[in-house]
Amino acid sequence: MRIVAGGLCAVIVAWVASFHIVAAGGSCADLATLALSNGKITRAETVEGATPPGQRNASKPLPAHCRVAVTLTPSSDSDIKVELWIPAANWNGKYQAVGNGAFNGTISYPAMASALTRGYATSSTDTGHVGGGASWAAGHPEKVVDFGWRAVHEMAIASKKIIASHTGRAPSFSYWNGCSAGGRQAMKEAQRFPDDFNGIIAGAPGLDWTGRAAQAVRIAKTLEHDQAARLSASDAKLLHRAVVNACDAGDGVKDGLISDPVKCKFDPGVLQCNGSGQSDCLTPAQVKTARLMYSAGVNTSTKREVGGLLPGSELGWTDLGWTESARSTGLDQFRFLVFNDPAWDIQKFDVDRDLARAEETDHDTLNALDPNLKAFIDRGGKLIQYHGWADPQISPANSTQYYTRVVDALGGVQKVHGSYRLFMAPGMGHCGGGEGPNTFDMVAALEQWVEQGKAPDQILASHSADGAVDRTRPLCPYPQMAAYKGTGSIDDAANFVCRDR
Repeated sequence: MRIVAGGLCAVIVAWVASFHIVAAGGSCADLATLALSNGKITRAETVEGATPPGQRNASKPLPAHCRVAVTLTPSSDSDIKVELWIPAANWNGKYQAVGNGAFNGTISYPAMASALTRGYATSSTDTGHVGGGASWAAGHPEKVVDFGWRAVHEMAIASKKIIASHTGRAPSFSYWNGCSAGGRQAMKEAQRFPDDFNGIIAGAPGLDWTGRAAQAVRIAKTLEHDQAARLSASDAKLLHRAVVNACDAGDGVKDGLISDPVKCKFDPGVLQCNGSGQSDCLTPAQVKTARLMYSAGVNTSTKREVGGLLPGSELGWTDLGWTESARSTGLDQFRFLVFNDPAWDIQKFDVDRDLARAEETDHDTLNALDPNLKAFIDRGGKLIQYHGWADPQISPANSTQYYTRVVDALGGVQKVHGSYRLFMAPGMGHCGGGEGPNTFDMVAALEQWVEQGKAPDQILASHSADGAVDRTRPLCPYPQMAAYKGTGSIDDAANFVCRDR
């Protein structure tokens, strides 16, 4: 494409105009006196050449920025800590809030560093408590609300006010970016506060928080005192190889990945040992465990299905079933939020009774199951959700089931496709990792959608080994999947096209 001199000048002017020198509203230190409706600023200082907090081995220092610490108190029992970083120069004019993981009460400094490096003003919250676990929840219903949704909402309001005060203008666009618990927070924002963010990224969202807790505890109860029924790492590898061999080619290409594990009808019974002394097989008890891992739970009160782990996730299983994080989070959910009993243990769990009780006691506080995204969509919001098909920590069925419920609630795919898209990643684990393409730029895809109206019809993903990319593949909007064109390398995304499954 040829650009004439006048056109080139226009391009340069537009590019320069997209960046904003900050501090138009005063120095960073001046923010210390800014009044907030539900809290106060406890720190405001300019930071130059620093490494991200807690990252001594960071490859390069952070860009210079105004570092602001805030304590928010929307209730008498609230103590929500927030950090906000505003670039000292070359601000892109936008704001990106970042999410948390599990019950962790920590500021997400690495995610903030990533956002700041891209030119964003960025903030994160500890959600109202310090450290992991949920013992803080016992007897503190207001803190549970803070963790469930209020901390993020209050952070967004305060952050935008501080940014506007410091820079002299409100952010042109506001984004949320989170995975796991951060994905749950993302969905709560879209459901509860449609005006907070123009665009939202929800990775592997723990939207069925109580259901996942029940599933992890249900499996652990079975395996806790039955050593013979457990699957070792080598047993899980054996099972995984058999699953992939059985279901790999279901998408028309044998590439070591399962592109549609829901349609994989593998029965672990094919690996059952036929006699004593046999190797490379599973005992009857282990076969039963594998079937249990794949099985769904059912809320006896609402009849709602809670997804099990899917074929292809086996390499992430532990000897007690789901991941340690899923198990410990589940245990704390029942101890401190369902029964308020620190002495409660896994052996007391009754799935028929307690799965329903967990959801009933949540009161839509932690769960993000409301499929009504109409308000978010009507105001022009864009939501990208993604999930690894091989996730061993939060069942990918949670994401596909929720997407289907949204489509049903709003009247069909055409009602949501222009605002909400789900991308499933074959072979990817929890928020990343795994054997499949697991590296992608969801932020760039969301920016194009929100700011330029260019919807993501596919998102390029890559997989690397020994520091080098060895495979690329398009991620397709669900329910589409990447289909091989029939010629060329199966490791090159150019040889795949998105098609209905």
